Amino acid sequence: MTKVRRLQERRGWAWTVVVSIVKPTLVLTTKRDWIDGEKVPATGGCIVVVNHVSHLDPMTLGHFLYEHGRLVRYLAKDALFRTPVLKHIVRDAGQIPVARQTDRAVSAYDAAVEAVRRGECVGVYPEGTITRDPDGWPMRGKTGAARIALATGAPVVPIGQWGAQEVLPAYTARPHVLPRRTTHYKVGDPVDLQDLAGRELTPEVLAEATDRIMAAITVLVADLRGEPAPAVRFDPSTTGARVIGNPHHKKRGRR
Repeated sequence: MTKVRRLQERRGWAWTVVVSIVKPTLVLTTKRDWIDGEKVPATGGCIVVVNHVSHLDPMTLGHFLYEHGRLVRYLAKDALFRTPVLKHIVRDAGQIPVARQTDRAVSAYDAAVEAVRRGECVGVYPEGTITRDPDGWPMRGKTGAARIALATGAPVVPIGQWGAQEVLPAYTARPHVLPRRTTHYKVGDPVDLQDLAGRELTPEVLAEATDRIMAAITVLVADLRGEPAPAVRFDPSTTGARVIGNPHHKKRGRR
């Protein structure tokens, strides 16, 4: 396990509350295998990009980054900002609301860019939702992280993770805490996007940057799993799978 770093940022009341609840809960209910955490920048704006396997991910990633000296700002679905009590916590903790699949999603991009420019650590799950890949591998990514990175020039830090889905399987509400499962995190070197910087953000440029980001994450996940990743990343748009929401629920027809 990598050495932890002391947090330099001011936590605020919301982070104080969250840390006091989430950290001891995770320490008691999970084991941790953290590799190369020192590659997360200690200070300055950055974008951490991570594969998504469980609804537990924001808590385990938040714990991982907190113990390496950073508070993470997530792009979180806007419904959380309308939920009683929780809305006050996510706002004070500096989380960024995103209205997925709407024209208002651009405001989340603007807020994320400003957060990175202020020197904050912004966390993005490039897949946009829990992976639909039948075997849990990283699937096709969306362009949000690439857009933020190319707009700011900040480092894009890839992180692979595995094991949270054994603690809390996707789209279930009952965690498996006995015996304790291990959550694995491994940090890679920043994704090289230097040759794309300053270029017009065409679909081709964004697709190339996104592919590099997903490839870097996938290499880390393959290393944690000890097996090769599929040659082609899963694309839900070609299979009729739901883009967001529980994939086991049938799509609603148009009214």
